[in-house]
Amino acid sequence: MPKAPRLTAKQASLLRADLAQSGWGVESVEALLGPVAAAALQRELRAPALRVVRRALAAGAGATGTSAASTSSDKPSPATGADSTSSVANAPQDSDVADYKVAVLTALFMLGEPVGAVALETALPRTGVAGALAIGLVVPTQTASSEQHYAPAVDLRPHEAQDAHGSVRWWVASDLGELVTGQVLAPDHVLGIGRAGLTLAALTPRKPVETALDLGVGCGIQTLYLLRHARQVVATDISTRALEFTAFNVALAGVDSARVQLRQGNLLEPVAGQRFDLIVSNPPFVITPPSVRQAGLPLMEYRDAGGPILPALVRGLEDHLNPDGVAVMLGNWEHREGTSWRTSVNQWIGKSLDAWIIQREVQDPVEYAAMWLRDGGLTPERSAVAFENALAAWQEDFDSRQVSGVGMGYLVFHAPSVAATSGPGGTALEGQTAPEEPASDAAAPGAVVEPWRVLEEVPTSGQGALGEHVAQVIAAHEALRGLDDTQVAALKLRTASGLSKEEALTPTPVPTAPVIRQAEGFGRVIAVGMPEVALLSASDKGLLTVAQIAAAVASLTSEDPAAVLADMVAATRTFAHTGMVTIV
Repeated sequence: MPKAPRLTAKQASLLRADLAQSGWGVESVEALLGPVAAAALQRELRAPALRVVRRALAAGAGATGTSAASTSSDKPSPATGADSTSSVANAPQDSDVADYKVAVLTALFMLGEPVGAVALETALPRTGVAGALAIGLVVPTQTASSEQHYAPAVDLRPHEAQDAHGSVRWWVASDLGELVTGQVLAPDHVLGIGRAGLTLAALTPRKPVETALDLGVGCGIQTLYLLRHARQVVATDISTRALEFTAFNVALAGVDSARVQLRQGNLLEPVAGQRFDLIVSNPPFVITPPSVRQAGLPLMEYRDAGGPILPALVRGLEDHLNPDGVAVMLGNWEHREGTSWRTSVNQWIGKSLDAWIIQREVQDPVEYAAMWLRDGGLTPERSAVAFENALAAWQEDFDSRQVSGVGMGYLVFHAPSVAATSGPGGTALEGQTAPEEPASDAAAPGAVVEPWRVLEEVPTSGQGALGEHVAQVIAAHEALRGLDDTQVAALKLRTASGLSKEEALTPTPVPTAPVIRQAEGFGRVIAVGMPEVALLSASDKGLLTVAQIAAAVASLTSEDPAAVLADMVAATRTFAHTGMVTIV
């Protein structure tokens, strides 16, 4: 495997200018490929995109009357074995240049297609061939062409997004994937931006903080996002290669390197004795038995725990969060016969931390193992024997521990502020707290506050800015922490945007309660009664207290005022904890 790329400050400036001026971005790539090829590439089908790119390069050559020979190689592609038919030896001119550059960079760095020296010089005029070689972006390769061609040494692709701090446009490097190489991934493979990484970025609250930790940095995408709102970021990884890619991507993004500390080590070891305002992590949570290595699949640093590591990692978080600090993680957990997953996961959590655990899906053992085998490049199509042996080893490990499934989801932790460490007791959503630690809505004044615990299953898809939603839910728990029913009744609420009330669409023998559907957040659907509907309707402007709304409803309906108020207080807790209302 080629060495990880490296950048001096001058090289970073020149390469960044080249990429920015090239017009190579998410939209330009999608426009180049078209919807069909772009969708195929998302499904890890490379050939349709190659066809489109080769056509675009040939068209660029034709537009300028140049000969076809050097833009892409006629050497068979490693993953497809297809012949390359495109080419251009000289660069297109004027209006064709932008499209040509996008085609060259897409072919080379996203699809693994070797390109000629002239094409590379045209796409990266400041960096040039010499600079690309020195940085470690490309390597010389042999083709049938008389012109020297260059193959990619890394995967490099544009990343664009919009967050609370504005728009971002980065180019992020990682190791070449098996889609391009056609090979099983190496143990020290550095993964690029995937769905899991984007999910973690979306979940993370983005309020300004002093210090942040990116635990298990990988290619550095979380670090790049953290640097937008954290004054100082510490990024750790067990992989030297991952830290090198992160350093490259931070430099290419033009971020002041003095704001980033890169540390090598296992999990929390590199930050012993240090606390942070925000911790994010997509840790190596995959439960891969060591026997899988002998069955044909190397354990990969970026994902394979070799066993459950989350229990120890989660337990250690309370020693590394500042008061009011937040940790956001992805993870999975085993479902064992005769044991609730809530009970098991709840035992991981330090006694001082609030916790919100969301199970998004459950996979059976075979489905789980097959998914990760394919993720590592081991498929039955490529090696049926190795795949079956590895799958059997995985199943034997699960069977030995009576694992019936694996839950996958999100873990959010919060360290209570200093002011919230004493007073009445904490709260939790009914039926979602681990059974052995029931929550209390009220306690005697001066009692120690118990952390809140919410362990729930949310199968609906998240909508909108999930990081804002996570921050809102944490703030609601903090605002309600220790409040008794009288205090909750005195609160003023404001209904969140994106809520809709839905009635039963068809008559049924048993009347169906209306539901409130959440268009943002996690898209929850909650059955409600008249008091709950009235509470949401009357809280649209945040002017009335819960008690005032309850009194008005009781007066209009002749219902028992105490009963109406009790229903609305309970609804306030539920709506606040699910992000359907905010506390004024």
